[in-house]
Amino acid sequence: MMKTIHAMIAEDEQLAREELIYLLKKEPDVMLCPSAETGKQLVDLYTEHEPDVIFLDVQMPGISGVEAVKQIVELAYVQRPLFIFTTAYDDYAVDAFEIEAVDYLLKPYDDDRFQKAIKRVRKQMEQNVLTKDKSPISASQSAGSKLLVDNGDRMIVLSPDAIYYAVPSNRMLEIHTKDEVIESRMTLQELEEKLQGLSFFRTHRSYLVNLNYVKEITPWINGAYNITLQDKHQTILPVSRSARKILLETFKQ
Repeated sequence: MMKTIHAMIAEDEQLAREELIYLLKKEPDVMLCPSAETGKQLVDLYTEHEPDVIFLDVQMPGISGVEAVKQIVELAYVQRPLFIFTTAYDDYAVDAFEIEAVDYLLKPYDDDRFQKAIKRVRKQMEQNVLTKDKSPISASQSAGSKLLVDNGDRMIVLSPDAIYYAVPSNRMLEIHTKDEVIESRMTLQELEEKLQGLSFFRTHRSYLVNLNYVKEITPWINGAYNITLQDKHQTILPVSRSARKILLETFKQ
């Protein structure tokens, strides 16, 4: 079965953008996400749609394509997207490969050169599937181990089993447990590292969830899912499209 490639274009020149849209629409396995015209808009659209590949101009209004890539890489917590730089100057090829771009395309676009680029995308996506760790949860740590949480005023000793989920809020980290919500100055990434090896999973860039309390998983929109927890509020949390496959595979094991 052909895997769908979700592609996004970041290009401020209308003619170049329309030409690339035309080329991508001819590919049967490509689904286009909304396009961006600035670097900032690209970063915002990425967090909403999480495309598999981004075709982006090196020079855009505001932040450059290179700077936008750096911000997106920081946001990509499960699988970073593939990048293909588009430019009128081959001098920028060095910039493209310094950030491990899959390829770069010179304007105006050549159909044969475009086909080589899209083949590279397909090949890289296949390799990512083969090498992806399908077992993010292990039993290497004891579920009975304790976690020390600093809330700014005191140190709270907490059992990982007591945690339903965690989410950043107002520059603090909210750790939701059965009986209370504990605020901490640690980041979500720091908490995730402390809980490594236990049944915790990043369903979304802003949510770390204890999979032992997942009641159900339901489809939502644009390939994303929701999960419902077994807490008294029946809390519903998002599952991003990029995290969906790993999550479903985890429950199949």
